[in-house]
Amino acid sequence: MSFNDLSNAIFQFDSNVTTQVIIREFRIPRMTMAILSGSTLALCGMFMQTLFNNPLAGPYVLGINTGSSLFVAFTILSGIPFFTSDLGMTSSAMIGAFIFGVIILSCSLLVRSQISLLLIGLMISSLAGALISTLELASESEQLKQFSIWSFGSLQQVNFQQLPFIMGITTIAVLFSFFLVKPLNALTLGESSAKNLGINIRNIRIIIIGITAVLVGTITAFCGPIAFVGLAIPNLCRLLFKTQKHQILIIGNLIIGSIFMLSCDSIIQHIEPYFSIPLNAFTSILGAPFVIFMILKRLV
Repeated sequence: MSFNDLSNAIFQFDSNVTTQVIIREFRIPRMTMAILSGSTLALCGMFMQTLFNNPLAGPYVLGINTGSSLFVAFTILSGIPFFTSDLGMTSSAMIGAFIFGVIILSCSLLVRSQISLLLIGLMISSLAGALISTLELASESEQLKQFSIWSFGSLQQVNFQQLPFIMGITTIAVLFSFFLVKPLNALTLGESSAKNLGINIRNIRIIIIGITAVLVGTITAFCGPIAFVGLAIPNLCRLLFKTQKHQILIIGNLIIGSIFMLSCDSIIQHIEPYFSIPLNAFTSILGAPFVIFMILKRLV
């Protein structure tokens, strides 16, 4: 497809031209959501790993994704019109991510062991999963089908008209994260050292959880739960760049996260004629071995 086709699909859209319809309604939303989901989930994973000083922390492992999914499950399965709107879905997903983020943050203040914190995160995820299953059992067949399709994870659930809303929210949150470079760099030295450098730990925790809730909530609401991106990509960035400077890590996670998700979606599209694989399953297939490698590397 030529550059003129792309330009016309955006600025001079004609619904009678098949090429423009394909670009505007399918390719641009899918590509944009791949970039946004990969970059923001990787960024959130970096936030969690720095905040909890744990390379195995991440939105999915710590239950933040699952909390967001739980509230989205309620919005879809409840059948209330407001909740099924873009604003209702996004708000519910953000609230769920924030509440579960605060729960994990509170637990991190009570336990000192990183393994214990990860186990708590897994138990919270299991609890949220059980509640989701209960909601599914009590829902109508049409709502259950809608939620099941959403839970597989997909970049095709967004249309062109929704992109400005999603891009506006994520762009503001990502830009705001650059103001956290100094506190994040200080946190890598430990909380005591960060306090001595004049960092307000309590406020930084709330801000980080808030940004994570906004980003994870927005992506989860429109793409469904996407596993392992927020866990694997930040560790990969640290291996590649060999630095703890967050001005570099933020940019690195945004770029590599985007490339990773675009690559995943490209592979899924190429194998689609032979068999279909959900996005959430495919990222798990790629991400889980890398996480196992990271754990074994730390133990050996």
